[in-house]
Amino acid sequence: MHLTVKSRVRSRVVFVDLVDLSEGGCKIRAKPGFAEVGDRVTMKVNGINAPLGTIAWVEGGMAGVAFEGAMHPAVIDYLVEGGAMRDTDPMLRRIY
Repeated sequence: MHLTVKSRVRSRVVFVDLVDLSEGGCKIRAKPGFAEVGDRVTMKVNGINAPLGTIAWVEGGMAGVAFEGAMHPAVIDYLVEGGAMRDTDPMLRRIY
């Protein structure tokens, strides 16, 4: 998956690449130093608010976000299959 999304980390807007997404969290990429473990994160993916998250790990410019709630599987299916990203990312697919 590769999708640039608008997020907020430490109360500032950060554009990150969404690399992986699941019901419980996601992997994001940005410039090194954009976040630290424990930072709160909000994201909007194609107009859909992801659950509030916390940075669980950081490696260079990559970070793992653990959602405080769960993203409903139907929302993920919509993002993958529903056409919201059909034109922007043909390589997007759901792994079961």
